[in-house]
Amino acid sequence: MPDRVSEQHTRRWSLDVLRVISIVGVIAIHVFGNMVGNADVSGSARWWVAVTIDLGFVWVVPVFVMISGALLLEPRQFQRGPADFYRRRLLRLGPAFVFWPLFYVFVVHPAVTGQPGNLRSFVLGVVDGRSYTHLYFLWLIVGLYVVAPVFAAFLREGGTRRAYVFAGAVLAVTVAALISSNILTVAGYDRSSSQTAVTQWVPYVGFFLAGWALRDLVLRGWRLAVVGVVTVAAIGLIIVQYGTRGNSAYLDALLPVSYYGPVVAVAALGCYITVNGALAGWQPGRGASILRSLSDASFGVFLVHFAVMLAVRAIPALSDTATSLPSTFAVWAAVTVLSFVFVILARKVPGVRRLV
Repeated sequence: MPDRVSEQHTRRWSLDVLRVISIVGVIAIHVFGNMVGNADVSGSARWWVAVTIDLGFVWVVPVFVMISGALLLEPRQFQRGPADFYRRRLLRLGPAFVFWPLFYVFVVHPAVTGQPGNLRSFVLGVVDGRSYTHLYFLWLIVGLYVVAPVFAAFLREGGTRRAYVFAGAVLAVTVAALISSNILTVAGYDRSSSQTAVTQWVPYVGFFLAGWALRDLVLRGWRLAVVGVVTVAAIGLIIVQYGTRGNSAYLDALLPVSYYGPVVAVAALGCYITVNGALAGWQPGRGASILRSLSDASFGVFLVHFAVMLAVRAIPALSDTATSLPSTFAVWAAVTVLSFVFVILARKVPGVRRLV
């Protein structure tokens, strides 16, 4: 009991809330993406609803990375040195890192397509860092784990100012690199870039650092309101720009709708600051155990939800997520609930727990 009482006052519950909202947003992106990508309904009212929900959550992946930075760059994580940090993280992530790509390629893919998994394609997918749709995130996190001790050592003695400057500089360079690449490509000098397994993490370093730099920033009153308004405006701009993309190639290149595009970066930073500020000092009381369970299950939900989504879509009454909004909303709700229930129960089973 004393440990739980202490946790109530020391745990950063705002990060738990952000983590839960973010994973629900990830599920929305994958569910509503089916309609967003359907050219037959493009431009219709239902399509705009799907775009609003899908693109309205585009900030969640950077925020996931920011939450990781806020927790992993904590100096106590490295009290016993980098080797101990790597060992603990490998034990936590290693089984999932091996199991889920194999599961999706050799179980889920054959079940969906009727075609057996291809070993060559699997190996190439692993090297490319995209063995299956959403599993690039595993490579992203592993890369950030590798460099975390170096960043933590640099930040440890520099205080808040060093953290702000470092995070801001890296984010600025990342955004500038994306924009310059896009503009050169539109101008006829193809400089389009892609990430492989060993570089998936690079564009997210700025967010990783920002999560640590901003974790103690608590805004109140009009300052918090201003950030909230700017955040909503940024999300609105993302939605409108995506929905009207193609009208101006240079505008699309200058403000790319990408996880590390400039407007998405503003939206992600804004959501992080707003939730942390609004919930600073908040205690969930009797709901602490529920929030803790949902938050702790979020990474497992990220891993399993795509398989759950495909299974739910196989139900005839819920199969039409390309044209039907009611079906799409129902699938979103079903996948969210089933994924959380599955992971929370799986985490109680020895051995299986290490996979989620």
